[in-house]
Amino acid sequence: MSYVPRLKKKYLEEVVPALMEQFEYKTVMQVPKLQKISLNQGVGGATQDKKLVDVAVQEMTLIAGQQAVPTKAKKAISNFKLRQGLVIGARVTLRNNRMYEFMDRLINLSLPRVRDFNGINDKSFDGRGNYSMGITEHIIFPEIDLDKVSRISGMDITFVTSAKTDAEALALLKLMGLPFKNQRN
Repeated sequence: MSYVPRLKKKYLEEVVPALMEQFEYKTVMQVPKLQKISLNQGVGGATQDKKLVDVAVQEMTLIAGQQAVPTKAKKAISNFKLRQGLVIGARVTLRNNRMYEFMDRLINLSLPRVRDFNGINDKSFDGRGNYSMGITEHIIFPEIDLDKVSRISGMDITFVTSAKTDAEALALLKLMGLPFKNQRN
């Protein structure tokens, strides 16, 4: 038998039946699911020091378990000394098993390591069933070696779901195990 991530098994065995009951779906195909997780990191000092982006790409690759790609500026902004095409960040898109593995590590290992953590904000939905959250310190991930970190940086994590409304997405992510601050229904 092939390997199935723990969170994927939880989704299939617990989350799907609970959502079918809560929202009274007629078929399993209507149940919202997690489609992808996007990690994005902008590197502020990249215009002065090109090596910062290389370090960011390496760290994002370690965190995600998948090769990160550098992102380039779409347009020039002279006030920020930014030229079009200049590399200014790193990003990774996770799908399928890697997505479930990352979410499992995020919930059980990384978020509890955040200082004074009391849950994530439940108001960061975009109106179409997607949830975004920011992390201020990337050192909360166990894959990062603290001795080798030159500067602490943050990142954005976006959970893209197939949910039609924010209420469905909130219920899905809550049942998947994301620790939300204000437990509203």
